[in-house]
Amino acid sequence: HVQLVESGGGSVQAGGPLRLSCAASGFKYTNYCLGWFRQAPGSEREGVATIDSDGSTTYADSVKGRFAISRDNANNTLWLEMSSLKEDDSATYYCAAETSSPLLTALLALGIPSPGAFTNWGQGTQVTVS
Repeated sequence: HVQLVESGGGSVQAGGPLRLSCAASGFKYTNYCLGWFRQAPGSEREGVATIDSDGSTTYADSVKGRFAISRDNANNTLWLEMSSLKEDDSATYYCAAETSSPLLTALLALGIPSPGAFTNWGQGTQVTVS
């Protein structure tokens, strides 16, 4: 079965960098769209960045120019490089995976899809910016 395990979270000063990783197993990685979502206390889960099976990416407006998503298909690993972190970036960050499809590709063309577009989730890693 699909397993996604995030790591790399922690506490960081505002303006600093942090890199999150997500180790994936149990599915044909190259056929999946992958994404990072985040959820702050009292807030709904929101999309941060996605990377489709063809390498195309989307970003939330709030992180464009500061965050970079990438994937290593050889090692089934997803990355999120975060820089110029702000206090508003504090949240639990989740890795998500969904089978690539024409429908999902169409949603991605409109921007970050809602969390409901993804069915496989990791347990999350906490990021605190102060």
